[in-house]
Amino acid sequence: MSIRIIADSCCEFPEDLKKEVVCENVPLILTVDGKEVVDDSSFDQKSFLKLLSGCRDVPRSACPSPQNYLDAYEGSDPSEEEWVFVVTLSSSLSGSYNSAELAKEMYEEEHRDDKGGSERRIHVFDSKTASGGEAQAALKAYELYKEGCSFDEIVEKCEDYIAHLNTFFVLESLEVFRKNGRLSNTKAFAANVLNLKPVCKGVDGVIEPASIQRGIKNALKKMVELSLEGIKDTKERILIINHCNCYERACSVLSDFISKAEFKATMILDTAGVSTLYASDGGIIISF
Repeated sequence: MSIRIIADSCCEFPEDLKKEVVCENVPLILTVDGKEVVDDSSFDQKSFLKLLSGCRDVPRSACPSPQNYLDAYEGSDPSEEEWVFVVTLSSSLSGSYNSAELAKEMYEEEHRDDKGGSERRIHVFDSKTASGGEAQAALKAYELYKEGCSFDEIVEKCEDYIAHLNTFFVLESLEVFRKNGRLSNTKAFAANVLNLKPVCKGVDGVIEPASIQRGIKNALKKMVELSLEGIKDTKERILIINHCNCYERACSVLSDFISKAEFKATMILDTAGVSTLYASDGGIIISF
């Protein structure tokens, strides 16, 4: 029995995982000042950041359609027996999960066998997070597969794993939040003048403020401190740090983490299109 992992393009798959198992991203579409950018392997972060810096309208992202997911489920050989695990953005933040679930129903209806099942077993995970958090779920599913777990065991254990994931982020710029109407012009102006940086966390699929700090360095240190509060099993966790065009900053955050806790593994990943849109230049996202 083989395994395949599919995720929307907010998931940055680690290179080591892609070497071991078939991984496929289903792209979202990003729109900036009327220009559409497909978040696939052609995505160019530097040119996209330049486009963002000069945009006047609200930048937006559109989730994949059910047909996009259905095409991914079909794969190269529809008759091959395999388990397909799908990881999506938090259903509270995007329609990606609903599209993936609808595509699963379509696939099962089209490929129903005499016993009422289909050639492939598919499960869609609502990551309740984004970016590195989605990668965490993909890594866990593959780890459980290698351990010899059954399909149902992988689903149960991975859902529990997702429920206990820790996700925080710090943004250098609040401009996207202002343009999306999540922050008033007055508050955005005040934040810029006072050099205030928010520390935010994911709570059951939604974003909540955790702290406001003066300056990016203070915000990043606070993020490390807050994310470790009450966590006693870091030795059993993987730390993923996603950065948007700020590798040295990500390395500094990693150093801060490993000075305070021991992890099973650590990874630094660059953001793809969706994460770049919302994290903006200089943004840091952590998950473990």
